[in-house]
Amino acid sequence: MPHLFVDISSHGFGHLAQAAPVLNHLAALLPELRITLRSGLPCGKLQQRIQASFQHIAAASDFGYVMIDALSIDRPATAAAYQSAHADFAGRIAEDAALLRHLSADAVFTDVSYLPLAAAAHAGLAAVSLCSLNWADLFSHYFGHEDWAAPIHAEMLAAYRAATFLRTTPGMPMPALDKRVTIAPIAQLGRERRSELREKVGVGRTARLVVIALGGIPARLPIETWPALPDTHWLIPDAWQVARADCHTIEALDWPFVDLLRSVDTVITKPGYGIVSDCLANRTPVLYTSRGEFAEYACLVEGLERYGVSPALSFALRGSGGESAADRLVT
Repeated sequence: MPHLFVDISSHGFGHLAQAAPVLNHLAALLPELRITLRSGLPCGKLQQRIQASFQHIAAASDFGYVMIDALSIDRPATAAAYQSAHADFAGRIAEDAALLRHLSADAVFTDVSYLPLAAAAHAGLAAVSLCSLNWADLFSHYFGHEDWAAPIHAEMLAAYRAATFLRTTPGMPMPALDKRVTIAPIAQLGRERRSELREKVGVGRTARLVVIALGGIPARLPIETWPALPDTHWLIPDAWQVARADCHTIEALDWPFVDLLRSVDTVITKPGYGIVSDCLANRTPVLYTSRGEFAEYACLVEGLERYGVSPALSFALRGSGGESAADRLVT
């Protein structure tokens, strides 16, 4: 029975959105495939997207950025975290390689952690990574000018170069990865359930339904202050705890999120790969805000503007503690 070790980054939900369709297809092709999946995402969230059975290791081998809020990177904390992670990178590789041997893994698949790729090379296993970005390029973008950064970047790049890298579309260019293979967009097609959605929410056929989906890093819009718009209803996270007749919680529907995307009139979001590719595939109009200093933002917006219906939007986000972030304007 082939055994695949999978590592899915928990920096938001975009990595899961990319990896899950691949794992589902692999499981359909190889019903005997055994999957061990390491991720810091909640197991329930993983099971919503991944139809194949898997053994979950609740841990994160990467972090990407340390965030202040959903749009702001804490650069000093991120720099410190990378320095700590690479203080004994060879030791971490050896530990991960020992885990792969203990599990009797046959191959490694990541989105988009690089430590398991280095461990796979150490253990003599085949490895593939998949993503629209990679942490080495992003690390270089933010810290490449720092005098301490070169050895860390070299270790990250060597790990990625040890594996085949499937660069999804849209995606960052990644010229430094010589075993890079560009592939088509990865997305899920939802079921069109507009009539059912309107009936469940309790609105008429002419009502506009707008879902607000800001990704896996906690963020909030001050929707309590918004004026009521004629025949417009908002689908929002239950955690926002908003009591308005024109607001309805996403969780109360208990639907696959991709069905919801296909059935609403508009999505308000900050661009991440999962939401971008799913909205493009389901032909759902998007209103988006800037992601500020995120280096991968440009390629995602280019995809939205080329292939989608995606006017820019300015709005303020609140972090998980309720603090208000500055307005970000996209024009």
